[in-house]
Amino acid sequence: MPPYGNVSLLHMTDAHAQLLPMYYREPVGTDFGARYGIAPGSATAHAFTHVDFAAAARRYGKVGGYAHLTTLVKRLRGSRPHALLLDGGDAWQGSATALWTAGADMIGAQKLLGVDLMTAHWEFTFGAERVRRAVDKELAPIEFLAQNVKTLDFEDPVFKPYTLRSMNGVALAVIGQAFPYTPIANPRHMVAEWTFGIQEPRLQSLVDEVRAKGAQVVVLLSHNGLAVDLKLATRVRGLDAILGGHTHDGIPAPTAVGKTLVTNAGCSGKFLGMLELEVKHGAIAGYRYRLLPVFSNLLPADAAMSAYIDGVRAPYRARLEEKLAVTEGLLYRRGTFNGTWDQLLLEALRAEKGAEIAFSPGFRWGGTLLPGDAVSFEHLMDQTAITYPYTTLNEISGAQIKVILEDVADNLFNPDPYLQQGGDMVRVGGMTYACDPRAAIGHRISDMRLNGRPLDAAKRYKVAGWAPVAEGASGEPIWDVAARYLRAQRTIAPLTPSVPRLTG
Repeated sequence: MPPYGNVSLLHMTDAHAQLLPMYYREPVGTDFGARYGIAPGSATAHAFTHVDFAAAARRYGKVGGYAHLTTLVKRLRGSRPHALLLDGGDAWQGSATALWTAGADMIGAQKLLGVDLMTAHWEFTFGAERVRRAVDKELAPIEFLAQNVKTLDFEDPVFKPYTLRSMNGVALAVIGQAFPYTPIANPRHMVAEWTFGIQEPRLQSLVDEVRAKGAQVVVLLSHNGLAVDLKLATRVRGLDAILGGHTHDGIPAPTAVGKTLVTNAGCSGKFLGMLELEVKHGAIAGYRYRLLPVFSNLLPADAAMSAYIDGVRAPYRARLEEKLAVTEGLLYRRGTFNGTWDQLLLEALRAEKGAEIAFSPGFRWGGTLLPGDAVSFEHLMDQTAITYPYTTLNEISGAQIKVILEDVADNLFNPDPYLQQGGDMVRVGGMTYACDPRAAIGHRISDMRLNGRPLDAAKRYKVAGWAPVAEGASGEPIWDVAARYLRAQRTIAPLTPSVPRLTG
């Protein structure tokens, strides 16, 4: 990777607290590889697609891991010491140790990695007080940027909106954009005194402000999600690049929207994006972009980061390493409608709660296990580690079930990206249904059946779930429910995800 230009930006996002190397199955296949000219069967194909995933994973090994990521960052900075490292958020959530330390383990890792700037999403689920304390007392020298978070009463900025830097004589501005739908997708009461939103007019005014201050390059460090960023780029003038996150899309090349380059850098520490710009006479004359896979068996572990990771994990090691079961099939989460990990959680909920139907949130984070792997308590926590893990059991009518599914489907398939609030489709166990993604709201879900019989709109069914967003919710944590189920099963036969019949 020879240096190019005079501005170098390294970008990672959605690490979800994965300090160690892992497997992570992508949701895309051969069509995606063909679109970007990726050779079938190559290491790059394994990094970006799920084609022959288990066999390719055994061949190419695990990805990510902060110790290996540190080595890559140091190598790149060796030839470009001016480079800034930007973290797009979702760094402090997604593992047992991050949950048990309220993100402190990840803050230490970010600082040791050399992160310069960050924005946020799941960080807010630790609560406003925890985030404020981290930003005020723990993060330095990392700058926390979020232009779209304001106080509910007087709409005062809660965080610093942007930073101005000089790089090789080029004036650079980076504006932070936290996840706009945090109070909708996550519990509102955790950030009750703050408002979020895209805040497009304020963003435009900030772009104009930094340009007036002499910024030659303006970058948005975004946690909007790819579809929102693509629309935003058509509506806000003066952005040279959007370094995006939230949707976990590993996109090998930027999308040019007018003069704005829109990128997304995957998740789980699996990729490191590198955008390099050649700025001449106050304007961008050229760019190079690479999304670099982090193969842990090709990059040696950094000794200092390895020692740090061992230290923060040591107090919890025995609990983390408890072997719950062995999986005979591939366990993965990522998919528009379901994955085998979520199918396992659905079956655990139904069995342990005595439910006819189960729902599991459409989360995207969490690693993959290969056939024959042991399922440890740590692996289970990688799928469930949130601050509102409560399981629920309610009696819900067939009509209410349709409303729930319609609401989530509209969040996912609304043709206006600004009305898509993140996440994949709620996972459904025990019942079947049909879905027409292109239909209008209220008309996407049909043919709901339980044991082959149509759901009765008036009849009430026992429905289990987890991760309620309502204030005051309580219940047994999902990891306790699932761990009990796994210990009893001991061996998990290959699972087939329950997905809807697609129409239209």
